Amino acid sequence: MQVHWTRIETPVGALLAAATEEGLCELQFASGKTARGPQPGWREDPSRFTGLKAQLRAYFAGALRSFDLPLAPQGTDFQHRVWGLLRQIPWGQTRSYSDLARDLGTPGASRAVGAANGRNPLPILVPCHRVIGGNGSLTGFAGGLAVKRQLLALEGVLSEDLPLG
Repeated sequence: MQVHWTRIETPVGALLAAATEEGLCELQFASGKTARGPQPGWREDPSRFTGLKAQLRAYFAGALRSFDLPLAPQGTDFQHRVWGLLRQIPWGQTRSYSDLARDLGTPGASRAVGAANGRNPLPILVPCHRVIGGNGSLTGFAGGLAVKRQLLALEGVLSEDLPLG
């Protein structure tokens, strides 16, 4: 399966986007501890990402509250269930890991939910930044806590008052 990729500049830094014919499979921060570059065999093709670029521009301008793009992330069934719940968290709202575990019908699985959240290959599009600690603190994020705070501020969450986890 051919993977196409491009880099996209955003207000939160450069992002690496990758897609197959099925849809977007990765949107990764180009810097930071989870940064990843294009993989061997990937083909650079910015023309395949015009819809993503337009929707990201609208999101960062505050004009888009949810993304409408074909997504094709790779993961386990449990991860897909968690990522599905993440997509249901409305703009400007947050949920805790325990909230998500309870919504999955597995109230004791907060840590497993956190691990699935941390493996989200499509941050921003699948809004894992909207997940916070049970005590209301900001916790881990692939782009770093400053970026998480910036995304939540863009969405109107009073993130300036949220403690860092």
